[in-house]
Amino acid sequence: MKRIFGIAAVLLSQQLYAQQQAPAYPLITHDPYFSVWSATDKLTASATRHWTGTEQSLTGFVKVDGVTYRVLGAPGHAYRALAATADMAPYQVRYTETAPAKGWEDPAFNDADWKTGKAPFEKDGKTTGTPWFTDNVWVRRTFTVDDPNVDKLLLKINHDDNAEVYLNGERIYSYEGWLNHMEYFPISEEAKKKLRKGTNVLAMHCTNTRGGAYLDGGIVTEDKDEWADKIQLAEQKNVTLEATRTIYDLTCGKVDVTLTFTSPLLLKDLDLMSRPVSYVSYKVKANDGRRHKVEVYFGASSDLAVNTSAQEVTAQQYASEGLSILKTGTVAQPVLAKKGDDLRIDWGYLYVAVPQSAGATQYVTKEGAAAATFAGKRKPQTLDRGQQLVLNTSVSLGKVDGTEKEQVFLVGYDDIYAIQYFEANLKPWWKKDDSYTIEKELKKAQDEYASVMARCTAFDKELYELAKTAGGEKYAKLCVLGYRQSIAAHKLVKSPQGEILFLSKENFSNGCINTVDVTYPSAPLYLVYNPDLMKGMLNGIFYFSESGKYTQPYAAHDLGTYPLANGQAYGEGMPVEESGNMIILTAAIAKAEGNANYAKQHWKTLTTWAEYLLKEGFDPANQLCTDDFAGHLARNANLSVKAIVGLGCYAMLADMLGDKASAQKYRTAATEMVPKWMQLAEDGDHYTLAFENKGTWSQKYNLVWDKVLNLGLFPKSVYEKEIKYYLTQQLTYGLPLDSRKKYTKSDWILWTAALTDNQADFSALVDPVYKYAQETPSRVPLSDWHETADGKMVGFQARSVVGGYFMQILGTTLKK
Repeated sequence: MKRIFGIAAVLLSQQLYAQQQAPAYPLITHDPYFSVWSATDKLTASATRHWTGTEQSLTGFVKVDGVTYRVLGAPGHAYRALAATADMAPYQVRYTETAPAKGWEDPAFNDADWKTGKAPFEKDGKTTGTPWFTDNVWVRRTFTVDDPNVDKLLLKINHDDNAEVYLNGERIYSYEGWLNHMEYFPISEEAKKKLRKGTNVLAMHCTNTRGGAYLDGGIVTEDKDEWADKIQLAEQKNVTLEATRTIYDLTCGKVDVTLTFTSPLLLKDLDLMSRPVSYVSYKVKANDGRRHKVEVYFGASSDLAVNTSAQEVTAQQYASEGLSILKTGTVAQPVLAKKGDDLRIDWGYLYVAVPQSAGATQYVTKEGAAAATFAGKRKPQTLDRGQQLVLNTSVSLGKVDGTEKEQVFLVGYDDIYAIQYFEANLKPWWKKDDSYTIEKELKKAQDEYASVMARCTAFDKELYELAKTAGGEKYAKLCVLGYRQSIAAHKLVKSPQGEILFLSKENFSNGCINTVDVTYPSAPLYLVYNPDLMKGMLNGIFYFSESGKYTQPYAAHDLGTYPLANGQAYGEGMPVEESGNMIILTAAIAKAEGNANYAKQHWKTLTTWAEYLLKEGFDPANQLCTDDFAGHLARNANLSVKAIVGLGCYAMLADMLGDKASAQKYRTAATEMVPKWMQLAEDGDHYTLAFENKGTWSQKYNLVWDKVLNLGLFPKSVYEKEIKYYLTQQLTYGLPLDSRKKYTKSDWILWTAALTDNQADFSALVDPVYKYAQETPSRVPLSDWHETADGKMVGFQARSVVGGYFMQILGTTLKK
């Protein structure tokens, strides 16, 4: 699990903490690309955004007797370029990589001996810009302005690493560090005076200190819909988080509105789970005993279908399958052309649909015109091409009294091709053949709405009660919080060999696809609800080895960089970590299913990995484990536990398959390692971080599989000693990962908590994690890596590993 830095967290002031139920609220959650969240407790307090933090605006209005109320989102941002960045339009600059003379930033400076190049400047060669491999680059670009009288001037920039920027000689920006995507920074009123009619000069200097190198910057102004600020805000009464639904209760004057976002991710129904359609439901009723004329509106920005808002899109309105449909997507359609972490999809198409019988009005506007158009201050228009367009749909509900009326909007995404798997482009799971179209999926979603909602409601209640019984109310709320996030960090496809592939993305970690040490912590959720999905998380790794494409005697780390699964991308393996993970998870599937048939299919590969663990696992060399952000560590006691448990799991599988000799051999080996482990890790009232390293400690979360799978390898006294010690080491927001730092991983805390044998100790470890989720100032989809002292995220967000919160439920389930 890797670290990436950047300005990604959306911070909120202290006064909102009392209302906080989640760091961010899931609205539309299907896969790593189709994933929209609200980062504030009030739904109208901010524009909705992709999990990466990039704005992807959803907008909702309700008109009551001619008065318009905003119920969803905040006014979006629409930018107009004065000096376009390279993602908006190509531009050339003068540049030098040798320190220039004094005054290089002034408009009058003579740069005739500088080179000419095309932006952006970068080291990785991902675009058609200028290669940059030196420590420094100085850039000057000229641009022409017809009218310098703009209300709001901003610097739009992305740089790696340190940068300083000047507008006509005036410094407007300076930052030590790097950004990981384009950001906008206001230019002060004083500096704005430097902008002049005619020719202007933007001068930039960037220093590369290590790693990647990048520079692209420009000047933009924001075009705002002035009417948007005049629309009244609905009063939000409550928000309820369920496993598959987020429900807002609001009041719009004389009517009450329940706005529900449902992504029906029911894991036992793969066809429904993979259908890329969410429901946005408006339920409206009068609150004053009278009848009122009501109209509801839903808008979706084309930014949901682009990587950057500067990309040009097309849009259209049409009818199909009894639905009125709006559609948008990029003009370029670069299918599976990009890979990486902080990226959004820019191929395929976004859809908004309602039944034709609803008599909807549908039209396409620019980002800044939606509010005024619905409020009746502008005439509807339909654009078919441009940037930052909005798909607008409004429906009249007629006269509404105390009897509730409902309008459902369908929001879907057809990515055409979803994953590249060893050079083969794979369609999403739902697209079984050419007869399966997004229009038909939208139609099915509409026809099945009542039954799907009933199933989701029942499941939400079932999950909560199951979790509450297993670990208490706060534990149950954490499981609810993790459910959609974990699933939506995966994509479901079928391999060319006909196998399920349920492939994760390492969100804001390094962007790898199908990382084994991300699968490992994510596993409990899928083992509880559908072991076939667990197989889908392992199949690609098995194939990688068994096809001969990967030849190491230990398991691979990953299959590439999302969405391209063409082979391991991570530069260094984790031999003990990943081999242990694969064996343990295969054993967990066998335990959940009551047979070892899946293990039998891969027995030769599992045996190779078990032999590696037998040779190298007990006293690990100086290597990385899943907590690789903490660096290399030799003689890692927790990693040794993984090897021992992995050997015990292999013995269990061998026994289930009738191979008694192998079962005896590996069971004996694992059993004999345990007292040696206890001796080498002994440190009085606890066990050490690394063998014979007194005065250190760590969470031994890998022990949980010994308990959950009932392997009987470690004596109960080991669990008890560790838990007793952990309870003395906790800080406000949880138990640190180990003695080196105060940060933690919340998934591992919940695994550690599952080692307890009583509710008091379990709650003592879990409750601070719940407190973190309630109080963290890092308003992003839940980060699993945070500081235990102040609750701030360290890195990672929106990752699948929160599926690990279900470990206590898994332990309870496997005992039955």
